[in-house]
Amino acid sequence: MMKDTIVDGFQNAPHRSLYHALGMTREEQARPLIGIVSSYNEIVPGHMNLDKIANAVKLGVAMAGGTPIVFPAIAVCDGIAMGHTGMKYSLITRDMIADSTEAMVMAHGFDGLVMIPNCDKNVPGLLMAAARLNIPTIFVSGGPMLAGRVNGKKTSLSSMFEAVGAYSAGKIDDDQLRVCEEGTCPSCGSCSGMYTANSMNCLTEVLGMGLKGNGTIPAVYSARIELAKHAGMQIMELVRKNIRPRDIMTPSAIRNALTADMALGCSTNSMLHLPAIANECGVPFDLEMANEVSEKTPNLCHLAPAGPTYMEDLNEAGGVYAVLKELTKLNLLDTSVMTCTGKTLGENIANAVNRDPQVIRTIDNPYSKTGGIAVLRGNLAPNGCVVKRSAVAPEMLMHEGPAKVFDSEEEAIAAIYGGQIVKGDVVVIRYEGPAGGPGMREMLSPTSAIAGMGLDKDVALITDGRFSGATRGACIGHISPEAVSGGIIAYVKDGDIISINIPDYSIQLKVSDEELAARKETMPIKRKQGIKGCLARYAAQVSSADKGAIINQFE
Repeated sequence: MMKDTIVDGFQNAPHRSLYHALGMTREEQARPLIGIVSSYNEIVPGHMNLDKIANAVKLGVAMAGGTPIVFPAIAVCDGIAMGHTGMKYSLITRDMIADSTEAMVMAHGFDGLVMIPNCDKNVPGLLMAAARLNIPTIFVSGGPMLAGRVNGKKTSLSSMFEAVGAYSAGKIDDDQLRVCEEGTCPSCGSCSGMYTANSMNCLTEVLGMGLKGNGTIPAVYSARIELAKHAGMQIMELVRKNIRPRDIMTPSAIRNALTADMALGCSTNSMLHLPAIANECGVPFDLEMANEVSEKTPNLCHLAPAGPTYMEDLNEAGGVYAVLKELTKLNLLDTSVMTCTGKTLGENIANAVNRDPQVIRTIDNPYSKTGGIAVLRGNLAPNGCVVKRSAVAPEMLMHEGPAKVFDSEEEAIAAIYGGQIVKGDVVVIRYEGPAGGPGMREMLSPTSAIAGMGLDKDVALITDGRFSGATRGACIGHISPEAVSGGIIAYVKDGDIISINIPDYSIQLKVSDEELAARKETMPIKRKQGIKGCLARYAAQVSSADKGAIINQFE
């Protein structure tokens, strides 16, 4: 065990003296040392309960014969960071989290790890760290928020952002906005729709790194505490059997996760995070896999923002395991893969039951025969771009219209609220990519403004940045190459016709090659000035979005 190189032998007496300074007995020093990586903080609603989760994990570890030690990971609340410069700092924390966890583990010689994430970037960041470190590891998230209640209807954070658009359009007044504000987010937990945090927590189950219910048991349920205790106990079994993350997150497991992603209708951000996790596992991941898998995989769930159901409903319907059980009826999963339970995926889901076919549709009655995410290609995005197809209105699956071009999110928001966007437009937001932003901001504010103003069935948005999992409508992100790298999106002008055909996986700028060549001579690339600190380092090192916006490329 890693701890032995630090604790055993006369030469390690100085190390043992420091353990004694922690109040750690010799008996505790003799047991496997289990690092508990907690993202607890007091600013992220999804993390305010993680102290209780960590305490439950500690009990589980101790009951099973280990010595638990807690250390922190950072986390940004994307909802609070949304719509201002703070969002530039969200995606970059994914790599900070992976790097800092690696540093803590290698410096202190833990024998196993329990990861306690909950929100958008620290779930994939810790999965990346788990793969990189490759010591026995298990995940237990903080769980999703309960749905809000506004005017007798369930609601979630995406509805709150859309309410701002409705207010701007004069559709609701101050009192109605306040009712929404005070009723939308009623509990701790990751926001209650199939947004990025819940997408990644559900996919952690599919990858085999989290126990049943990791993605769906609400944060405020006592069952979440029980789950944490079981995770604490199970890490000791993984240590004893030496089952490691790369034994679990194999190419087949990652393909299973991509398949479940399509069935669940997960956030488009999964198309950044799955490639990054695969990279750490040494597993090739090409965006083209998404369309290949999507063609075979029915979309079975329409959770908010795509539909009227929420994470608590998915949990009551049987959770992720029930979705996977449906997919096995089409032989879409490799059920032989190992998981953190010490059993195969097939053994885990053998007794799963779909308790509510209205929430988890059967394979005979899917929302669509193809998956929830599509990768589009064309001259505007030769390396690909991503759309959450399951959240697009049918009439917008094919759309052609004139471009309205903006060089930042702020410019686009001002134009939307200023009434400059009309039916049929294609809003283009560029210089918001991984390097150009830098930081590849999520842009929930402009998409929600469009939806709140009632234009989501008439207006498309495209960007080299990304969209929140809370986004709905014809919102196409991750345009690659990005503008700052000389991608065609840098040369779009107002009035250019853009053609979008999601069923055919196509996006085209209807401008001749000759005209584009002439524009490249006269339209200089715009680079952000005055970028310093971690943003400057990120901009210099980050890959394109189609590669997962990764920092470290591993073979």
